[in-house]
Parts: sequence; structure tokens; C-alpha cells
Amino acid sequence: MARKTTLNAANLEALGAERLAGLLMELAGGDAAIKRRLRLELAGNQGPGEIAREIRKRLAAIARSRSFLERGRLRPLVNDLQTQRRAITGPLAASDPPAALDLMWRFLALADPTLGRCDDSDGAVSAVFEEAVADLARIAPAASPDPRRLADETFTALGSDGYGVFHGLIRALAPALGTEGLAHIEQRMTALSREPVPTPPEEEREVIAWGTHGVIYADEIERRARENTVSRALAEIADRRGDVDGFIAQYDEKMRSLPEIAAGIARRLVAAGRPGDALEAIEAATRPDRGFRREVWEMNGAEVELEDARIEVLEALGRTDDAQAVRWSCFERFLSASHLRAHLQRLPDFDDVEAERRALETVERLESLVGALAFLTGWPALDRAAALLLRRADELDGDWYEILTPAAEALAGRHPLAATLLLRSMIDFALQRKRSARYRHAARHLESCRGLASFIGDFGDFEPHEAYVARLQAEHGRKYSFWEEVAENAAGG
Repeated sequence: MARKTTLNAANLEALGAERLAGLLMELAGGDAAIKRRLRLELAGNQGPGEIAREIRKRLAAIARSRSFLERGRLRPLVNDLQTQRRAITGPLAASDPPAALDLMWRFLALADPTLGRCDDSDGAVSAVFEEAVADLARIAPAASPDPRRLADETFTALGSDGYGVFHGLIRALAPALGTEGLAHIEQRMTALSREPVPTPPEEEREVIAWGTHGVIYADEIERRARENTVSRALAEIADRRGDVDGFIAQYDEKMRSLPEIAAGIARRLVAAGRPGDALEAIEAATRPDRGFRREVWEMNGAEVELEDARIEVLEALGRTDDAQAVRWSCFERFLSASHLRAHLQRLPDFDDVEAERRALETVERLESLVGALAFLTGWPALDRAAALLLRRADELDGDWYEILTPAAEALAGRHPLAATLLLRSMIDFALQRKRSARYRHAARHLESCRGLASFIGDFGDFEPHEAYVARLQAEHGRKYSFWEEVAENAAGG
């Protein structure tokens, strides 16, 4: 049974309405977000008209904002946007769908100006507007809007989509747009494609950047953006109609050579019963530039998408052996466990055991120890991972905490020495490189090493725990913040 002081709805109800109202007023006095939320709740009690008015007022205030927000200051804005979005999609959408639809369009109109004054590098703000697109798709059918008006609003939104948050808008609204609405957007997009983008006199052209091939002007950027908007919209309309050739026609030869585009075309051709054409689309694709990666086993999404489409096409053509060869190739190139599992599942009994052994031996021979450990602990093949680690411990790079931490957790139960070596590599990296931000984690790892030490019967060629700690104290004794963390962990803090 929960204690009376536990923070839950039942215990709060016991305080009584008057006391709760007083507490809420006290909290709202110093918090604008709480104040706005309470106003929305009060407006909701007055009916849909009042809550719509409250939302409209807040959206107008957000639209007037001009201050630039760094990434660390975005949380209040995200919370505010989410509050307004949920107010639209909640009781208002249930009681007055047309009003909710109108407000959701107003909400989406904030996307470009809001993203323009944010450092949204982690995508938190754009994610809110992408959610709103999905909300719009749910609200629109209930609102029964005029298809042509809905098409016009969709056209306007796509034309102002400077940050790409409205991708898929036509697809999402297609049921509400219907045949008439889709035809109207198609007509407007086609007309837009024929309108020239004005080119100012040379001396008046605005320079945006200096590219590798010369100057990039604002009118050129506008022209390309318009072309992309039109082709993407017409492709979505063709997709909705099941018109594969219409979809393909929206991409020129250069675009069709891009792996992600080629993969999409191939899948549509397979679905249309044209696997031969699909294979041609795959073969015409240019293998993407892998670019810089920390390790060769980090996958390029475009490459994987293209190879997955190739597998689907080969299966559709009945070329199962070739499809199997591609799965194995993907395992080797990307160190992809999913492709290896798919390959093994299609082998006869006992053949899969031999193929798995061969695959794991391939992993053990990888130049990248971290890549091999990530695969082996994830597969899992913990005995192999531990043996490999003991053989090549001097190659460990403790900077890879995002891989070494879960690997250590996976190995701790059956292979405490191997887990200890992983933890030590991260401790050593943090201390040797003076990464003070990691000292708290390093201290926690050292405490884990202490716990694992009692399960290690023989440290072999590696330092026992006490000797390792003594060396750390000798080499890093003046890193006081680290040792304070160590002491706190040892005391149970």
C-alpha cells in the first residue's frame, strides 16, 4: 500500500480542491508554462470556442518571437509547442474538428520561422512539427474540408517547407484530399514548375556561398528548392495512384543513380510485378561514397538500403543463391548481424552451424577489436568475445565507451576478467587524457572492477585489482575530483 506522502493522484485528491487550487496558483506565479497550461484547462471548461481562442492567442505570440535559441535553451519552447499541439488534438479535435484543422494549419505555419531562430541540431523542435503532420492527417477526415481548399493549404505548406518537416504531407492527407484534391495539387505543382524564377542582374544577385564549382546565388537555391518541391509532390501523387512510371518520371538520370532513390524505384517495380526492370534500376545506381567513418564497420544507410532492395529483387526473380550471396556480402562489408541471421535462416540444417562458425571466425580476424567485440557480444558469442579480448587487450581504445560499456555488462556474468579489462580501458583513457567530464563514470567503472575482482580466480598476466588501483594512485593521485568520486562510490553514495 502506498504511503500517504507518495506523490500520486489519489493522495493529491485527498488534499481537497481548495488547497490544490492554492498550490497551483503558487506554482503558476513563477512559471509561465504552468500558467499557460492552467489557462488552457480553464478554457476547455468553457467549450471549444474558448479553448480555440486561447490556442490561437498563444500561437500568435510564438509567431511574434524573434530571439535566437541555442540548443541548450530549447526545452521550454519544445514543451510550449507540445502543449499547444496536444490542446489542438485533444478535446478540441473531438468536439470541433474544423476548428482543430484550422488551428493545426496555423501551428504548422510556425515551423519555418521557429526553426529559423533555433539551433535544432538534435531535431527536438522539428520532431514536434513532424508529429503535427501526423496529427493533421488524423484530424482532416473528421473535419470534412473542401478537397480543393485542403489542396491549396497543402500546396502553400509545401512551398514554405524550408526545413523539410512536411515531407510525406501529401501521402498523409491523401484520404482527405481524395481524387479531386490530388488532381488540384498536381495541377498547381505543374503550373509552378513552368513559372521561371526571376534572375536579377548580375550586380544585384545575392551570393549565398562559394561552392567547389564557383559562386552559389540565392536565385539558384530558390530554383533548386522549387524543383525539389515539385518533383517530390508529383512523386507522392503518382505513388498514391499506384503509377510507378509516373513516380520514376519525377527523377532525372542523376537522381535515379542515387542509392536511396534507386532502392525506392526498385521496390515499387517489384510490387508492380516488374522485377527485371527493378534489377536494372539497382544496377544503374552509383555506389555511394562511404566518406569518413571512425571504423569501416560503421554502416552507410544508403548502401544498406540499396543492398536490401537488391536482395528483394533477386528473390522476386527466383535467384535465391544470388540473394544469399548478397546477404553474406552485407555481413562482411557492414558487419551486419541482421544480414547474417537472414543468411543462416535460409540454409539447410547443419549447414547453418558451419556457416555461423565461419562467420564468427571472420569477425575475430577483424583489424578493429572494438568492432569485433561489438558484434560478438551482441550476437551473442561471449566465449569468443572474452577469448579475443584476452588475446588482444593491448589494442583496446577506451574512447569507445558507447560500445565498451554494454560489452562489459554482457561479459560480467560469465567472464569477469574480460569485463574488467574493458572497464579499465575506459578508466585509463579518461585519466590519461584528462577527460574530467568522464571521471564520474570512470569512478563508477572502478567500483565495478572492485566487485568483479572477487569472482576472478586468476588474473594471469594482468594486474590484480589492488595493484591496478595502486598504480592509478601513483600515476593520477592529483586528479582529486576523480578520487572524490571513488570515495563516494566506496561509501555507497
